[in-house]
Amino acid sequence: MSLQDNLNPFASHTDPKRIPLPPFVTLPNCQTRFATNVVMSSSSPEEEDCVVAVKFYGPQLSFCRPAQNNSEWINIYIEDPCFSRSTVIFSKKDYMFRIYGINGLGCHVIGSWDLRQHKHTPKLQKLRYQTFPELTEAEPELLVSCNWTLHLVESRSTGETFLVRWYKKVLGCLVFKIDEQGNAVYTQDIGDLCIFLSKSEPFCVPASSFPGLFPNSVYIYNFEEIGVVRLAQCFSTDLVFRFRFRSPFYVPPQNIDYVVNLCFLTRLCKHQNLFSYILYEIDMQKLVLSFTTT
Repeated sequence: MSLQDNLNPFASHTDPKRIPLPPFVTLPNCQTRFATNVVMSSSSPEEEDCVVAVKFYGPQLSFCRPAQNNSEWINIYIEDPCFSRSTVIFSKKDYMFRIYGINGLGCHVIGSWDLRQHKHTPKLQKLRYQTFPELTEAEPELLVSCNWTLHLVESRSTGETFLVRWYKKVLGCLVFKIDEQGNAVYTQDIGDLCIFLSKSEPFCVPASSFPGLFPNSVYIYNFEEIGVVRLAQCFSTDLVFRFRFRSPFYVPPQNIDYVVNLCFLTRLCKHQNLFSYILYEIDMQKLVLSFTTT
């Protein structure tokens, strides 16, 4: 098990840098072969306080600090089954790992783990939806027929937290802003922000910091489609391209002293409209890492 810099285009292909991880310990009634996702609390796993979190399908959540000597996994058995298929994110603002879930009673909850305070007992917050979108007559039936996923995402530039419901068949998104009290308010206006959803951890960036990005938008990238959802028209499909993609990952910007931006600008046009701009921000001094098993 290791972290490897295979997303860094200037890394050695014959001798990539690997940071070893301790072997997984499988808790009773759990499995460690299949994970929903992997996140890190820092862009560099060589920092002493960097924590790697792995959320497995099922009740197991595991943490380790790879930079520490004799690092071992902290394994947590999550009692509530509503988190069994959920993904984990790291909140830089609160220094917590967070997971979103819906329990059997239909309650929407966020579980948060601060390894300095409650390793095995999460802080639970119930969400209260205050507003919902006004849909046309045809849209409710269309949404019921779609597969959808839920994604927590935090804007590090503004400190805001959003919950995004991603409808994959129509490539539409509903965005709710979550406040400190757990109120979820539907919004079609996130200002200058762009939200990126892919197979990597969701993230936000200010559009004004990256020329070519559309503000108040959600950028979508998965195995079968790529596109941009303008939140003012939550089910706009003008900017969609459907194809088979092997590696649908958006790479988030890193905290760096010197950056080279590799802008892969794919102009996929239909009726003279620009489909998408794909921006990958590559860190030239620190490693852009992905999780691998050996």
